[in-house]
Amino acid sequence: MSVQQTRPLTILPKRLALFNTGVMMHITPFVIYAGTIFSLTSRGWLCFVPMILTWIIIPVAELFIAPDERNLSSAEEEHATHNKAYDYILYMMVLLQLPVLLLFLYSMQDETLSWMEKTGRITAMGLFCGTCGINVGHELGHRVNPFEQGLAKASLLISLYMHNLIEHNRGHHKYVGTHQDPSTARYGEGLYRFWLRCTVYTYLHAWKIANKETRKKGQPVLGIRNEMIQMHLIEGVYVAAILCFFGPLILTYYILAALMGILLLQSVGYIEHYGLIRKQTGSQTFERVLPVHSWDSHHIIGRLLLLEVARHSDHHYMASRKYQVLRYHDTAPRMPTGYPGMILLALVPPAWFYVMNRRICKAG
Repeated sequence: MSVQQTRPLTILPKRLALFNTGVMMHITPFVIYAGTIFSLTSRGWLCFVPMILTWIIIPVAELFIAPDERNLSSAEEEHATHNKAYDYILYMMVLLQLPVLLLFLYSMQDETLSWMEKTGRITAMGLFCGTCGINVGHELGHRVNPFEQGLAKASLLISLYMHNLIEHNRGHHKYVGTHQDPSTARYGEGLYRFWLRCTVYTYLHAWKIANKETRKKGQPVLGIRNEMIQMHLIEGVYVAAILCFFGPLILTYYILAALMGILLLQSVGYIEHYGLIRKQTGSQTFERVLPVHSWDSHHIIGRLLLLEVARHSDHHYMASRKYQVLRYHDTAPRMPTGYPGMILLALVPPAWFYVMNRRICKAG
């Protein structure tokens, strides 16, 4: 059954130029900025507002809001693809990361903060690192021009996860749905085990890719031309600057937040590909990546907050397609709810297996 392309409410006529309703809907991620700033300037339980919004209010709301599976028409997609306002949203999200980071570092110096308030602010910053740092870096990392590639690295730097740009683009997208991809969760693998395996092996795989590319250029692996060494030098200077200006305790708080952002990324990767395997066609070859090899979620709140990454099957099917025009495919397996709810489910492995294993068996 094919999905009829209908005209969604989020797209208005071209005469509205840059800032049509579709663009305005996609400024939703700035809610995360507002929530983070609110947490970093509040006291008591209010420091946990971003956590309450992300892990309670949104999951409950998505249980009652019907998924939106509509695609843009060909004309609307063409217009949205070339509408620079969608790019400006990404650029602004990168630029605003520095003031949020500085606010976090300065706010954590307040000696009157209780352990609860510190925890709330660290978790708010961790959500910010994962959603506005890594997620924006992921979208810009798929662009080809040097300016946007530079912004992608800057965005990933906030979570100390710059090597994701190497492994994700040149590793994950190539090997997704196979045992050669550390970011593909295997059938029956729990989230906590996946966190460890994915974090370690994506890092090692990034080194393998960077070393191979350095050798191809005729350069020494342990030289400045190695992209992994470049990234580690940048991260080293960055961490040293925080240590110098804010001290070891504040640096520890920041590293905890960055680690939370990384684990949030790994959790998203877990729910996006759990148990989906590509057929092997030769000793080292596999069938083409198809929509059936990624889990989709069409719940509108999660889609907008995370730059449409929830339409993940189309992202892998056509990685060059910009976030605002990602499509629904009726062949892609669907999650029962949005990303926040699915991550909560994954945190309880027996419940996850009960829900998702049956869906894999039914689809297979």
